[in-house]
Amino acid sequence: MTINPNDVPITQAIVLGIVQGLSEFLPISSTAHLRVVPALLGWHDPGVAYSAVIQLGSVIAVLCYFFKDLFSLTTGSITALVKKDFSSADLRMMCTIIVGTIPICVVGLLLKKVLEVDDSPLRSFYVIGGASLVMGTLLLVAEKVAKHTRTIEQTGVRDGLIVGLGQAMALIPGCSRSGSTLTVALFMNLKRDDAARFSFLLGVPAIILSGLLELKEVLETGLPEEGLKSLFVGLVVSALVSYAAIWWLIKFLRTNSTMPFVIYRFVFGIAIIALAAANMIH
Repeated sequence: MTINPNDVPITQAIVLGIVQGLSEFLPISSTAHLRVVPALLGWHDPGVAYSAVIQLGSVIAVLCYFFKDLFSLTTGSITALVKKDFSSADLRMMCTIIVGTIPICVVGLLLKKVLEVDDSPLRSFYVIGGASLVMGTLLLVAEKVAKHTRTIEQTGVRDGLIVGLGQAMALIPGCSRSGSTLTVALFMNLKRDDAARFSFLLGVPAIILSGLLELKEVLETGLPEEGLKSLFVGLVVSALVSYAAIWWLIKFLRTNSTMPFVIYRFVFGIAIIALAAANMIH
């Protein structure tokens, strides 16, 4: 899997970084938007690898935003293991995140040969549009039936596994990693802002592993200097915008529902399918 640096000039890298930053943590699918936006603007598809690498900007953002939480979880888990305190809340949450990461790793490895191909059928606009409509419907149902009573402190390994299975759905472009995990977390009656926090924390290992794997493959191809500059610019912009998106979404969901995202997903899905059917995007 290779990237032609000439296909992603600096100006496009900035736009793609903004798109990645906004759509990674908002429940609207970063993969879908990184596929659709270039098509609408008449640009080349940056490809799976480029998209995965600039996702590292989102990883940097979530690590910075949740640094205290992650540091506390790590040190607390180590302390609990040393003391054999298996009832520790930190250890339980760490195990929850680890277990929740397993499904997407397993499914990702099984589908790797299909997912890593830039012209994979899974990256078609019909799949993206259809996935957006399906996930919008599920988010709508979750919003209507959820009780929104549980907090993130009340989650356990079982929650991690179930939400992790939802995260594996994000391998289909248009589903959205944050959208699928947020939706499943809502079905499990978490409060909206706690569901978002749980979604973000659970996604850290998966995004790191995906981004680092693609970065390794990209660097092994020996990109010229302009290619590295493009990746770096996209990554930095992605990190800054991602941080702002995390802050805004958690604040927004404390007092608001997810209905704006449901509406957006319906409009986005219908529009993409219509444009594809009219052969207006390729």
